[in-house]
Amino acid sequence: MAAAWAAVAAMLLLTQVSAAAPVTAPAFLWAPNSYGFSSDEAREIVHYETVSPKSLAKSVLEEGGWSNFVCSKKDREKIVDVAVLFLGSKLQSSDISNDKQADSTLADTLKNSFTSSEFSVAFPYVAMSDDDKLEKSLLSGFAENCNNGFGDNHITYTDTCSVSEDLKKYHDMDSIHELVMSQIEKSPSGKTELIVFCDGGFKDLENAKSEGELLSELVTLLKKSGAKYAILYASQPYGNSAANHLDIRTQMYDGN
Repeated sequence: MAAAWAAVAAMLLLTQVSAAAPVTAPAFLWAPNSYGFSSDEAREIVHYETVSPKSLAKSVLEEGGWSNFVCSKKDREKIVDVAVLFLGSKLQSSDISNDKQADSTLADTLKNSFTSSEFSVAFPYVAMSDDDKLEKSLLSGFAENCNNGFGDNHITYTDTCSVSEDLKKYHDMDSIHELVMSQIEKSPSGKTELIVFCDGGFKDLENAKSEGELLSELVTLLKKSGAKYAILYASQPYGNSAANHLDIRTQMYDGN
């Protein structure tokens, strides 16, 4: 897996992006075990083409196997306990190849998670725009590519997500831990919980934490819990997100 990460960094170092080109940011998908997503063998994949957030969502569903637990399906076995969509705001594509990182914990967590996992896919170039927040683009991409929509699948949000106020949100890492443990205790036929972890994590933190510290804490929590999990990290750098409010109920269940 280390070879794939090195290839990503080398390609980004050689690529020159013109000023007129859209800002691109990397995305990384990984699971500590393959869980039969696409192959029984360890995989390391790097997609060098530039993709839109909605194309990224489609690839995660199809190639990453998330359609098995994100999309609505009847009589299925629970492949993973939790799937995490971690949305950051710090990384641009060019940052991966830099020797010095503004958030070294973030870079180290991504590299270690990616290279030590049985299943991992890198998307070095995800094109950002000012039209939509990343959470909206990815969730709508999931909805559009699930034949039966999300159905009654469970989706959890941290309280920094731009979702309807009447949806339940989680306000700290302890509540996320309780959620994960409850998922582990459920029967194998239970539903996977999709956790949308938005930029900043939680609104009320006694001590401000960096994006890398939050991701590292979340990964450590999942490892220690013994949960079966998969994570998609995606970044939308500041200055490339709309302030539009998103009503997730319409987006998820109507698939529009």
